[in-house]
Amino acid sequence: MNALRILVIEDQFALRQQLASVFEDAGWVADFAAEGAQGVQLALATPPDVLVLDIGLPGLDGLGVCARLRAEADRHIPILMLTARDTLDDKLRGFAAGADDYLIKPFANAELLVRCTALSQRHRTGQSHILHIGSLRLDRRSQHIERDGRALKLPNRARTILLALMDAWPRAVSRSELIDRLWPHEVPPSDPLRSHLYVLRQALDGADDKPMLVTVHGVGFRLDGTA
Repeated sequence: MNALRILVIEDQFALRQQLASVFEDAGWVADFAAEGAQGVQLALATPPDVLVLDIGLPGLDGLGVCARLRAEADRHIPILMLTARDTLDDKLRGFAAGADDYLIKPFANAELLVRCTALSQRHRTGQSHILHIGSLRLDRRSQHIERDGRALKLPNRARTILLALMDAWPRAVSRSELIDRLWPHEVPPSDPLRSHLYVLRQALDGADDKPMLVTVHGVGFRLDGTA
């Protein structure tokens, strides 16, 4: 693993000690904050490679920290929420606030390191909030999406799919990858992905537009940057 610089915002002293040992053993550098507001200041002053964030913080909680960083940071800071809150609603609120990943306490140290490494290696780390692919533009900060100047209004899950496709572009994204992105800890019993893809396709590809959302048979889905 490459050496990473991690910022941990966690109010439990014992867990901060545990995480310090885990990251030190991995050869990484870790900074710590016990309160949300302090963590926001540290993250804005020196953006870390990955932010490990608890939700249940005194004062400004983890959801508030996440939302503030998405609104105020001048680059994308990968955020891993590390929390004991394990319901589906908790996870959805975390992702809606801007989290990139969500890990439940108690956790395996090896899994924490792998997830942090994966987040740090995503190509958007440290890059602009604005994504451009062909005629498509997405602003991570404002959540504004447009194609050829036409504003697109997407529900949360359709927007999550679009962001996954833009992150992966120009490669295709498999159905299993999209399902993991939408439902990271609880796979739904039916096949709701199909309906969310339909909603995205209807919004993205207007009647007069060249289709941008392309099905790659046997592989998955990708965006056509020439559209």
